[in-house]
Amino acid sequence: MGTPEFAREALESLNEWDGCDILAAYTQPDRPCGRGRACKPSTVKSFALQHDIPVLQPENFKADATVAELAALKPDLLIVAAYGLILPQRVLDIARLGAINIHASLLPKYRGAAPIQRAILAGEGVTGITIMMMDAGLDTGDILLARSLGIGINESAQEIHDQLAELSGQLIIEALQRLNAGKLLRIVQNDSKATYAAKLDKSDGEIDWTHPAQDVHNRARAMHPWPGAYFNWQGGRSKESLHLVLTPGEIGPALTEPRPKPGTLLGVREGKLAIACSDREYLVPFLKPSGKKLMNAEAFAHGYLDDCCCLD
Repeated sequence: MGTPEFAREALESLNEWDGCDILAAYTQPDRPCGRGRACKPSTVKSFALQHDIPVLQPENFKADATVAELAALKPDLLIVAAYGLILPQRVLDIARLGAINIHASLLPKYRGAAPIQRAILAGEGVTGITIMMMDAGLDTGDILLARSLGIGINESAQEIHDQLAELSGQLIIEALQRLNAGKLLRIVQNDSKATYAAKLDKSDGEIDWTHPAQDVHNRARAMHPWPGAYFNWQGGRSKESLHLVLTPGEIGPALTEPRPKPGTLLGVREGKLAIACSDREYLVPFLKPSGKKLMNAEAFAHGYLDDCCCLD
């Protein structure tokens, strides 16, 4: 049971492993996507169809008929990864061995919908994958297996996502091998150490330049590629307010006295646009003005800044 690319990695690993039979792939209904609003299948559905795996796409599990359809498969185990639907207890109870979830954090930290982004936003240096038994709570079930992954100082949420997705495919197979061998232990989570990773909103991408450069860097990395880190800037040749989305950059040198106002666009340094934070410069490689294409820092500076100076 899963929907996005993160779940597809686990499905692919299970499909390649000869230790199980996949009875069906559950994924969310096709959603309108793009300018034409055409319905697009999830990556899980696309993979399943390519490999002759039956696909089921209920809106939810409120109807008795939907629950009965799953029960008729007589599964030994439900494996869930980023499915996006709530599974009531009567669904969790269907499989003979229960339901296992693949979660992209080291539980009990970062329970919830956006564990990768929230970990980066908080400045964490380590995250990981947890294989856990599902219960009625939100990522509260017993831990079966966990593996850590370091977060590089310049790595974005997309980069960490891709690494964790690959790790999840490896770890779910290891968990099932241990289950078959009777060597899979259950560890109760310490709820006192739990933190919550709330779902992202577009407003989470807004940068506050009065914060230290490290905080700005964490937000830029955490919000890439969605919803994107952004700020509104007024100045330059047009003097109009611009909505600017930036790609993650790097922390630059400390500001010298007198310090410029936070959010001031200082010029180009090492091919990146230097922007003043509360303590240091933040160096941005690419920016996208609203309604325009993505452009590198030098192109932006020449097109929008009154005095394009090189700070190197």
